[in-house]
Amino acid sequence: MKAEEKSVVRGVKPAWFSALSQFEKPDVRKVTIQLVNTLLPYFALMTLMFLTIQWNLPYWVTLLIAVPAGAFLLRTFIFFHDCCHGSFVASPTALKILGNILGVIVLTPFADWRHSHGIHHSTSGNLDKRGIGDVWTMTVDEYAASGWLSRALYRFYRFPAIMFLLGPVLSFVIRNRIPSGRPSGRRFWSVIVTDIALAAIIVAVGLTLGFKSYLMVQLPVLLFGGAAGIWLFYVQHQFDPSYWARTEEWQSMDAALRGSSYYKLPAVLQWISASIGLHHVHHLKPRIPNYNLQRCVNAIPELQLPDPLTLGTSLRSVRYKVWDEKEKVLLSFGEMARVLRQRLQTA
Repeated sequence: MKAEEKSVVRGVKPAWFSALSQFEKPDVRKVTIQLVNTLLPYFALMTLMFLTIQWNLPYWVTLLIAVPAGAFLLRTFIFFHDCCHGSFVASPTALKILGNILGVIVLTPFADWRHSHGIHHSTSGNLDKRGIGDVWTMTVDEYAASGWLSRALYRFYRFPAIMFLLGPVLSFVIRNRIPSGRPSGRRFWSVIVTDIALAAIIVAVGLTLGFKSYLMVQLPVLLFGGAAGIWLFYVQHQFDPSYWARTEEWQSMDAALRGSSYYKLPAVLQWISASIGLHHVHHLKPRIPNYNLQRCVNAIPELQLPDPLTLGTSLRSVRYKVWDEKEKVLLSFGEMARVLRQRLQTA
């Protein structure tokens, strides 16, 4: 399906845009309720998982409990994400403290991830500025010009089982333990301090309850929660129709409204994901906290975009692999092969 060509005028914000600011104000009461109704169940479920192991119950019982525990871990990550945007609470000091604490829980260094995610927001949908904080996406021409090794690596990376099952381990267990690029002192130390805190927790739990028990509990929770988180991050920018453009044509409003998802999930899943599927609003105004995103959509009709993603339609996003600059659509590998053959025949 060809993407809509409708776009906003460069540098001109629509009349309704100023109304978004009223939803940026943090609410301590809502934050407190969210932390209580998420962290308490999360730690209670983790404790129950340890108990099932101590009681020698079948391991499938532990794995069943890991599913809701993973859901609460995902929800915790969205709170951490809001802290990185400075939107969760009003106090900068409280944001840093809470962001670093939540960062340990979700195995992600606060300052380092905030930096890379900020780059993602400023470059999302820009074909000339890919590579930091985003999903690796090639264009048709780039793939065609690549050698066999680059193509093999790209296909490996975009294979669903690798992205959504191995991805959580690579991202949260390995990638987040290493400072990225040449980080500043603050970013570097956020990684080191997070690693030290995690090491201390692992040693304390391992010596108390057993290192094997720790892995049997933490790993499945991370896999379930991480897989759901990577899926959300993936589908928020990999759907049809979508938006990618070169720097000279790229516009932040189009990247938000056309290249970021309006994902209407069932109420339970929207609660678990803290409304992050309303990603078009988040990219328009990253300082709107998660608990105000739905209110914002309800109040501004222009944000209720036609043909939103649903749980069913979003599953098609798994097949999208490359961006066709000529037709401005995402294609599967099979579709790309047909396009390349046709262009070769007409050349």
